[in-house]
Order: sequence, then structure tokens, then C-alpha cells
Amino acid sequence: MKKRDFLAGAGGSLAAGALGALAPGLARAAAPWQPEELAEGTVDSATLEALPGKVPLIKRSYRPTNYETPIDYLRTAITPNNAFFVRWHLSGIPEVKLRDWRLKVGGEAAGKALEFDMATLRREFEQVELVAVCQCSGNRRGMFQPHVAGVEWGVGAMGNARWTGVRLRDVLDKAGVKGGAIEVAFNGADGGVFPATPDFVKSIPVDKARDEHTMIAFEMNGKPLPAANGFPARLIVPGWTGTYWMKQLTDLDIRTKPQGGFWMNPAYRVPAGRFPNADAFATQATPANTPITDIVVNSLVTSIRDGERVHRGQAVEVAGIAWDGGRGIREVQVSVDAGRSWQPAKLGHDYGPYSFRQYSYRFRPEKEGVYLVMVKATNARGDTQTMSLVHNPAGYHHNVVERIQVEVV
Repeated sequence: MKKRDFLAGAGGSLAAGALGALAPGLARAAAPWQPEELAEGTVDSATLEALPGKVPLIKRSYRPTNYETPIDYLRTAITPNNAFFVRWHLSGIPEVKLRDWRLKVGGEAAGKALEFDMATLRREFEQVELVAVCQCSGNRRGMFQPHVAGVEWGVGAMGNARWTGVRLRDVLDKAGVKGGAIEVAFNGADGGVFPATPDFVKSIPVDKARDEHTMIAFEMNGKPLPAANGFPARLIVPGWTGTYWMKQLTDLDIRTKPQGGFWMNPAYRVPAGRFPNADAFATQATPANTPITDIVVNSLVTSIRDGERVHRGQAVEVAGIAWDGGRGIREVQVSVDAGRSWQPAKLGHDYGPYSFRQYSYRFRPEKEGVYLVMVKATNARGDTQTMSLVHNPAGYHHNVVERIQVEVV
């Protein structure tokens, strides 16, 4: 298939009318919503642009296409398709026609090579649904101090959706998985502009590939995947960061040897032992580092802004979302006195352990002054957010407890 950049010219599609399509006040509020901790220049350069099929998102880079969800669209448990963040590693993004799309399954550890079109994939395998967070590994990278190289994401390189598709293990079993298989590698239709650009190929342990929740999705919130989010099919690796959620999926390779290539090593690595509770990826680990795997427990305040001014006696709602790598949120606690005391927040509907979990807490300040509001989430295993940054060279796993100042007058 000849590749062409289907998003070419998308940045130029932004017009005054596009901004007007936002919720009242969003066009003015989007830039101030950028955390002050973002890298120098990132806040001032943030612009809202509308890609095809999307509301205006915060542009982080145009080639490759990387756009962030404004925080206003993260106030609900399910992120709308047209506001879902966009993350591509390579600039050659083809316009895939459904009639031409094929998924090839093979590899040295496959019993036989298979090929599926979409109709066959839907017909031959049981369809399943899962609500799960897709989060870029570098979400909040722009808030690292000292700053590190990479896309300077704020808080919106993530989204939560209801994914519909088929279990990856069912597809693998159809081909047959031989003894000695250790990884399943995968590729998509995108490519580099220059021949020397490494192809974006990733792998996961065979046990993760055979997990009942790992799937090949073709619908997102009940509709076909948007082009910018991987149409016609993408891999869903719930609980693990978005680097493994291959878009425009075309190839599955069942392997007896570790997958090599730039995007497995040196890219997407964390220092060995830096995150001891993370899921292991033993076949890719080295004494120095290991691949990033599952999402760390985290939360986001969406109801109030840093520096917000309220009147004494006025009810202040501290609300937002919490999430982790699939163990589920056990509790969210809120402090309005700079961490001296903590109170439990009310948790919202439970869509499953891989989903955002909404929370809310209300307090009524009786004295004037500045209140430092803090929120921390804890998952079912007892992991909680950190009070200080766990630094790493690539800028991953920023889950520091938020600190928001509210001025009471």
C-alpha cells in the first residue's frame, strides 16, 4: 500500500469557527490550563488546532502528529472520540481503506500463517468489550524538573474509552502458538518519511498477549476507530502504556527470540529497579534498564484551577479522575491544608479496573487566605502517588500528587 500523510494540512484546517465550536470559555481557557511546570516555551507556544474529525486539541508537534486532550474533556469517565488525544511516532501515516486492510499472523513460533480481512475477523471470533485508559508513556513529561527530551506533554496525553474487538489470544490460537514462544511482536501501516527511519515495531511478552483482556479493537465508544486513533484496527494492551497500543495494526509475529530494533531498545526504557512494582518484561530486561510497562497510579483534578479565587463560605468541589495499571482504584484522598490531614473522596461509577474512576469532595472554607489542595489516589494493591518526582531520563511515570492553590476572599 502506498503511504501518504492523511493528516497533511490538518493544522491548516483550524479556523476561527473551529475554536467557536468549543464549549463556552474553552478556547480562552485551554492555554491557561497548561500546568506552570511545563518546559519553558511550551505554555506560550500551545495552540488549539482541529484535526479531521476532532475538536481543537493542544498541538505538541505536527510531524509526527501529536495532539493533547484539553483538560475540559477529561471531566467525564469516558473521553469522547473527537477529543481523544493523538500520538504517532512516525510521520508517514497512510489513509487505510477498509477494503484493502489485512492482518497477517505468522512468525517462527506460529503453527501456520494466517491472514484476515475485517469481515473475517469479526465473523470468526467472539467480540468483547473493555473500558480502558490509553496513556502515552510520556504523559506529563513537560512537567519534569529538570526537563528531559521528548514531546513536552502536559496532563492530557491520555483518554479512556470503551473498546470493542476480539481477544488477541483467540487470533493467536487460530494460528497456533508453538512451545518456546516468548514474545508477540506487531507492526502497523505507518512508516518513516526517510528510508533510514526505524520502523515502529513493538512486542509484548507472550503471557501478556494471551491475557484475556488484551485485544484487537475496531470500535471505540461504539463507533469505528477514528483515523487519527488507528483505524481500522489497533492493539489494546490494557494497563500498559500506550507505546504498545499499535495503531493501524497489520502484522503479528509470534517469536522465540526477543524483538530488537530502536523502539524496543534504547527507546521506552526506565532504569532497572527505579519502579520496583512495575510488571516485568523479563525477555527484554538488561542489568541497566528495562522496558516501561504498566501505568502507575495517578489522579487529576479537573474541577478547579491553580490560583482559583472563591468567596469565604462558598462550597468548593474538588473533583476529577483517578486511574492505574489495572488493579483498580481503592481510594482517593483530599487534603485542603497542605497535606496535614486527609479526607476520603466519594468515588464514582466503577467501569472496571482499567478505567478512569471519577471522584469528588466538597469543602466550605470559613477563613480567608490561601488553601493548598492536594489529591492522592491509592490502588487495590496499596500503591499510592508519590509526593516527589521519581526522575528518569526519558520522562516517564510522572505521578506526583497535585498541589492546587485556592484563594479564599
